[in-house]
Amino acid sequence: MIDLYTWTTPNGRKASIMLEELGLAYKVFPIDIGKGEQMTPAFLALNPNNRIPVIVDPDGPGGSPFTVFESGAILMYLADKTGRLMAKEGAARYVQLQWLMWQMGGFGPMLGQAHHFIRSAKEKIPYAIDRYKDEAKRLYRVMDMRLADAEYLGGEYSVADIATYPWAARHEWHQVDLAQFANVKRWYDAIGARPAVQRGMKVPA
Repeated sequence: MIDLYTWTTPNGRKASIMLEELGLAYKVFPIDIGKGEQMTPAFLALNPNNRIPVIVDPDGPGGSPFTVFESGAILMYLADKTGRLMAKEGAARYVQLQWLMWQMGGFGPMLGQAHHFIRSAKEKIPYAIDRYKDEAKRLYRVMDMRLADAEYLGGEYSVADIATYPWAARHEWHQVDLAQFANVKRWYDAIGARPAVQRGMKVPA
């Protein structure tokens, strides 16, 4: 059984959705980042970068326990472990990986900044709010153009969609109206209807 250290964030939910989609047994260890539990020595021993999620696979490479941090790395690790939800070779694999990297390098970090300056910053800075709201909308336009040509970001349902959906699920936080992006809205509704996604979005309870 895989140990999952996580919290109720988009990055955390990537890992729980992936585990649910794969049907892998896992045990949840909630790490309350609001209380600073990610800074404890026990958690830092798992991830020196003090971020969730983290998994510990008792049956890692060579049959030994193996720890993986960084949500994108976790998705790739689990896909390679099971041979599912990421193409094994060829162009299809790199299409999926480039959209996964698009999420990791842009769609997540930029929306996270929008969340911070819109919702959490002690000082309201109009320049920062406008900058990240505009970038959020630009990224949604990129995704909308991609989904005009493909059912899913990676062509087939894959780690790219699993990584992106939990961030899109907070579209109201970054003040994006999905009605303005018809292809994204179609994709969003389809992903959200998947039972494994619905279960994964509720972790930790």
